Amino acid sequence: MAGLQHALALNKDLNQRARERFTSSMRAWVLTDLAAQMQADYEQASIDAGESHNSGEAVHQFLKERGLFKWYSSLRCATQELVWQSVLRAIESDPDSINHVNTATSPTHGGSLALDEKVALPAYSDTMDVHLMPGNYQGGHSQGAEAGVVYDNGLDVFSFGVMGKNLDDIGHSMANFTRLKWPDLNPKLIVDVGCTIGHNTLPWKQTFPEAEVHGLDAASPCLQYGHARAEAMGIPIQFKQALCDALPYSDSNVDVVFSSMFLHELPTELIRAFFNEAHRVLKPGGVLINMELPPNDALGAYDAFYLDWDCFYNNEPFYKNFRDLSYPGLCADAGFAKQDFFQATMPRFTYVSEAEFAEASGAAASFDADTGRLSDTITWYAFGAQKSGDS
Repeated sequence: MAGLQHALALNKDLNQRARERFTSSMRAWVLTDLAAQMQADYEQASIDAGESHNSGEAVHQFLKERGLFKWYSSLRCATQELVWQSVLRAIESDPDSINHVNTATSPTHGGSLALDEKVALPAYSDTMDVHLMPGNYQGGHSQGAEAGVVYDNGLDVFSFGVMGKNLDDIGHSMANFTRLKWPDLNPKLIVDVGCTIGHNTLPWKQTFPEAEVHGLDAASPCLQYGHARAEAMGIPIQFKQALCDALPYSDSNVDVVFSSMFLHELPTELIRAFFNEAHRVLKPGGVLINMELPPNDALGAYDAFYLDWDCFYNNEPFYKNFRDLSYPGLCADAGFAKQDFFQATMPRFTYVSEAEFAEASGAAASFDADTGRLSDTITWYAFGAQKSGDS
């Protein structure tokens, strides 16, 4: 865990760095070593019981009363809470960081920030702290960009070094997958919906420097921090406060609509509304690409259970419902032609050579225990569709 590599990184003394390294290491142990022990326990216990399970929910029900599952879940929740506690402590010890971000709204590198008081956060976002993050994306009762500071630094601790130098590998992977799969696309306008603070927005500008790149989100604190972060990194991004079911673009005006780890945080009706909006705003030949966890119907019962854990224990109540949906069906229902659906699995772009990435991402999607699971061997999953000229 090297820490954030940009100008808005918090000032941290040795005690704080040790606190965060401990939390990251504990999370890595829970999600790798202890998770492997839990799977081995399940496999032996199901053999002993003479049971075979054909769904993630059946595995969940079988494991719920086993001691190792309870231990795993308890430790995973505890380390998740430690992530945010460690970051909040760092912010308290460096209050100038918040003041610096709150005043860093003047563009110096061509980016912009457009907030809209008429945009109301969905009601459900006020009733829970998603993935146990205090104050959720809007920051509770805090002022200014603090929620963005919490999220950026928290994700750094949370991901224990597997998401790229500036937590941006997903963006680099998806943008370069798009570049390689559609070499003639030449996008002029790229829109990242549900961008939070822009971790995965900036790589699109770095991959397609001639394009205008927009980052959209409903939470103003995240957008405010994201704008300051992008300017500090010298990457011009246009951040806008907007809702996913009312994209602020005219019909057939956007080349790429992108989302990352966003759909599973939406109720089904909003997911469908977003797909409809994506289809509406895309030009013929434009691409909708979503980085997400793979669907349950592509996985074995145990892996489906494992990825659905967050739905029940990590304040992400829409997680399983989303992953139970038909991804090709979502695209087709929004108006994309069935034959234009795609899905792909890929290694992390910033960790391998371009040749290795191109070969792996160009092959048929391949699902295994590493797909979507945080580890040193994680692979990303993407799905979406290209809008045909007559759709």
